[in-house]
Amino acid sequence: MTPGDWSAIAVSLKVALAAVVCSLPLGVAAGWLLARKRFPGKLILETCVNLPLVMPPVVTGYLLLIAFGRHGPIGSWLDQWLGVQLVFDWKGAALAAAVVSFPLLVRSIRSAIAGVDVRLEDAARTLGAGPWDLFFTITLPLARRGVIAGAVLAFARALGEFGATIMIAGNIAGETRTIPLMIYSQLETPGGERNIVLLIAASILISAAALLVSEYLERRVEPNAP
Repeated sequence: MTPGDWSAIAVSLKVALAAVVCSLPLGVAAGWLLARKRFPGKLILETCVNLPLVMPPVVTGYLLLIAFGRHGPIGSWLDQWLGVQLVFDWKGAALAAAVVSFPLLVRSIRSAIAGVDVRLEDAARTLGAGPWDLFFTITLPLARRGVIAGAVLAFARALGEFGATIMIAGNIAGETRTIPLMIYSQLETPGGERNIVLLIAASILISAAALLVSEYLERRVEPNAP
């Protein structure tokens, strides 16, 4: 493998890990909210959470570019007050990966939390447990396998992100060029298809390992009957 291949793998791992770490708290909150609460607009929230799963990634990337660009409503604020620029930066690639993989994260966490026996939570309440104690000592520990499975699945999806990433982060070697972008670049180069065999194999192995771990953990979650 060439230094460019190793660089693409390193960027991919950094982007995917950052995407999962940053989106995990919000994913846990959204999963708990959808699993445990009924409120007006819940269907709208579910639709918004799952929309990146069915929307073309290029459209997702374009919307992120509009919102987080230097002249966008969020991007201009980040640039002016925090000095943070996401466009053509690895942080923008992490944002794109987080948004695209977020539905998979939430769906797994929601199923895991829904599988926690509410009678255990009720018993904890009778013993004086507050909402935060209840969540962190009962609900989250019992749902941990589903949370981890969702995080692993989101990590695998983030590794394979292409469309949204190239829209907001570009294809900059050593900065935003992930494994999919490296493969794309090599295929556009004459004779480059001979140089991507090992990179494709590495990508398949990493993704397959992540899926196997996620499937193993999800099979050990026992959801309640609906």
